Amino acid sequence: MKIIIPVAGIGSKLRPHTHTQPKALVPVAGKPILAHIVDYLVDGGFKDFIFIVGYLGDKIEGFIRERYPHINSSFIVQEPREGTGHAVWLTRDKVQADDELLIVLGDTIIDFDLNQLVKIPTTALGVQKVDDPRQFGVAETNDKGMVTRLEEKPVIPKSNQALVGIYKIKHAGDLMKALDHLITNDLRHLGEYHLTYGIQYLIDKGEQVTTFQVGNWFDCGNKNHLLETNAVLLKRSADAPDRSYPFPNTVILPPVSIADGCDISDSIIGPNVSIGEHAVIKHSILSDSIIGSYSRVETAILHHSILGSDATLKGLSQSLNIGDSTEIDFS
Repeated sequence: MKIIIPVAGIGSKLRPHTHTQPKALVPVAGKPILAHIVDYLVDGGFKDFIFIVGYLGDKIEGFIRERYPHINSSFIVQEPREGTGHAVWLTRDKVQADDELLIVLGDTIIDFDLNQLVKIPTTALGVQKVDDPRQFGVAETNDKGMVTRLEEKPVIPKSNQALVGIYKIKHAGDLMKALDHLITNDLRHLGEYHLTYGIQYLIDKGEQVTTFQVGNWFDCGNKNHLLETNAVLLKRSADAPDRSYPFPNTVILPPVSIADGCDISDSIIGPNVSIGEHAVIKHSILSDSIIGSYSRVETAILHHSILGSDATLKGLSQSLNIGDSTEIDFS
């Protein structure tokens, strides 16, 4: 089985962080979004990866080659970016017709049973029930659990089973023919070639396609979702309660992730804080935040915040002598 991971998006909803790094490399719970995905797949025994890159793709390639030198990795540039179907279609020369594929979108962290998935004998799509499916691809199934119809961002959804971004494809050759049909006939939806409609073409041709339910589905598409994901993942891998940190006059409130080489003093850190390597934190209080590598925070109170790498924030420090019946509001 070959793994295809599209990571060509520009991540406009995470700006300004994605002005200087691709969305897939934005850190969450101590490591980049993409690392959470690749680590899980590598731990599951997979070694053949194809990455579709675009915006700042050289940074993704450099990260993968440095962190995962033991996997077989290929990189394809998607330019222009014309949807997930177009992205996967670009890999057609890298796969064999009888290959099985596992396509995982590179900007979403999802809990799913990898062992269970590979045992499914047919093409299978990861789904989760949502309250409002209008912003997702949606799968309709029959009473036998087989997919009868897929639709991308339906105005009037007929199902609440949202596609979460995991696709197990039984025969790579058949999918490539379906995507070629879309592109040759310029069958776009909302201006793009969608993988959803490539798989629908297979269903129309008689291929059996089923679904499988995933667990947690962490959308890292904007600041609020990224911080929520950071908190959940930190709680899942919380440090042992008796762990001690070598930071003077500092209180640590787990869960936190503090990388190597940090210089922290006279501060309160946590809960739900991730700090990148070689960051400097002085006289500050941080909670529910992500602080990038090589950043510096002094005399600040931060909550629900994201600070990029190599950034500096210096707050105010006051010395006050206040008399009776005084009110001061610094807000």
